[in-house]
Amino acid sequence: MKKVLIIVSSLILMILAACGSEGASSSGSDSESDKKKIDKIVLADAGWDSIRFHNSVAQTIIENGYGYKTDVTNGSTAATIQGLRQGDINAYMEVWTDNIKELYTESIESGDIEKVAVNFDDNKQGLWVPTYVIEGDEERGIKAAAPDLKTVKDLEQYKDVFEDPEKPGKGRIIGAPSGWALSEYLATKVETYGLQEEYNYFRPGSDAAIVTSLASAYEAGEPWVGYYWSPTWVTAKYDMTLLEEPEFNEEQWEKNRGTEFPPNDVVVAVNSNLPDQAPEVVDFLSNYETSSDLTGEALKYMKDEDASADEAAIWWMKKHEDLWSEWVSEEAATKVKEAIK
Repeated sequence: MKKVLIIVSSLILMILAACGSEGASSSGSDSESDKKKIDKIVLADAGWDSIRFHNSVAQTIIENGYGYKTDVTNGSTAATIQGLRQGDINAYMEVWTDNIKELYTESIESGDIEKVAVNFDDNKQGLWVPTYVIEGDEERGIKAAAPDLKTVKDLEQYKDVFEDPEKPGKGRIIGAPSGWALSEYLATKVETYGLQEEYNYFRPGSDAAIVTSLASAYEAGEPWVGYYWSPTWVTAKYDMTLLEEPEFNEEQWEKNRGTEFPPNDVVVAVNSNLPDQAPEVVDFLSNYETSSDLTGEALKYMKDEDASADEAAIWWMKKHEDLWSEWVSEEAATKVKEAIK
């Protein structure tokens, strides 16, 4: 009897083990299957115009060329990167890698996301002046107010040109809003280049306040010096000159910010599962490459024509058909051209 019970018990255990094994295998198989089932590509919108423009270009191609639905998730940079890591977001068209260096590095090293392309790497940021301040503008009747101005350090010669309207006797440098980390970088630069005696470092309340200040001065043909970056519609629309600084050196930068801003690759990144879920989409995204000028002209179109990102994308794609058609298969290119004609 004991032998019978032992045999029966053994058989039951074997059956349960087999069932358990089959369940785990089935579950694992479902998991792999789920990874490969996707009919919608979700992109990140972290809140600025250029990422919206690139999203629209990508959506137009993904939907019409490859037959996927698309959607966009809005949020802060940190929130959307987290969404990309978790797979709630599939693709990110503009990751400004140096602005989120630690988070980006951690996300790559953990294997949660993959960099598939560099969208553009010729972006610039720093202190700008309207070019007419240096060269004049004969057509507008503007004389050069600072003909020898070339570097940030040279500003010490021209405090009277960039006079602070609220504190005469000193110049004014328009910085970044106080809530931006790089505002402190700029404040440090002012001290590093020995400009604190001649200039007040002014922190505007927002990006819009910077643009209002610049636009007002530019339309009036008056001197202006302050922080901005490219690509933006501002640097595409206005003829601006970026003041030079010593070439970037990490040791010097960490010491006193006394160099140009660090290089900032703006990359296309995807959730690590997307290559399995939509390989043809990742092939397309891997070829995605523009420039600050190409991006800037779309942003200028949006501003001048009061156009949406979607409208700018169609306009831009018609203008640069030879460029984007190289990113995709011939079949996909034909479908997209038909859709946007």
